[in-house]
Amino acid sequence: MGFVHQNGLVYYQFDIFPPAVVHGVFTRLGGVSPAPWASLNLGGNLGDTRENIIENRRRIFEVVNRRVETIFDVWQVHSDIVLCTDRPRPLEMPHSRADAILTQNPDVTLFMRFADCVPIFLYDPQKNVVGLVHAGWKGTLAAVTFKAVEVMQSEYGSVPANILAAIGPSIGPDHYVVGPEVIEGVWQTFREDSETVLIQRDGRTYFDLWQANVLWLRRAGVTQVEIAGLCTACDIHHWYSHRGEAGQTGRFGALIALKS
Repeated sequence: MGFVHQNGLVYYQFDIFPPAVVHGVFTRLGGVSPAPWASLNLGGNLGDTRENIIENRRRIFEVVNRRVETIFDVWQVHSDIVLCTDRPRPLEMPHSRADAILTQNPDVTLFMRFADCVPIFLYDPQKNVVGLVHAGWKGTLAAVTFKAVEVMQSEYGSVPANILAAIGPSIGPDHYVVGPEVIEGVWQTFREDSETVLIQRDGRTYFDLWQANVLWLRRAGVTQVEIAGLCTACDIHHWYSHRGEAGQTGRFGALIALKS
């Protein structure tokens, strides 16, 4: 489907998901935050005001016709922790730590924040389960995407071949230069597949996070995968990019829910 323009906001949707799945990856356009977070910033602890973040979040939920009170979000810590929930997070309740969240409840909207890391969307149309994963290099090497699929199997009875997956806008293989620590971690994790995700160019090594997470999905048995192919560092007009903006930036939002 590509980009959707609505009520001053611009967000990306995937072709792979049916209308029964409410979802979107929201660009940085259409919010109230000033520079350097301009303008639809959803990230706290970055210097932006709480009032701006709350208003930006309200706009996102309004445009997809979801109540903010349905939100379930977490404190993302670059881990392999997967949480299942059957209820929203009360807005006054502290966040749990995790980097993958799953639900079967249509009254829950899963929500995460990004600025180069990979958003991975999951949907099982047979068991009616949705999931959202946050995978930077640490989470990717920790197999958080693979583990999210495992939990879909163990907790909800999902068959991986039935799961639809989508990889959202994030830093692409053309921009993600990595050093010895990451390179060694990739070789230890992916072994013979490392050459497919490490790219040598101009004397530097680039890590393809998109294909690395496709590898995890394939290893988990998920065969239906769509990749947006949009690099956040290439397009800081639309996206926040931690690398592309030297850390002086905000966080864009991604959400998924089952239509009530």
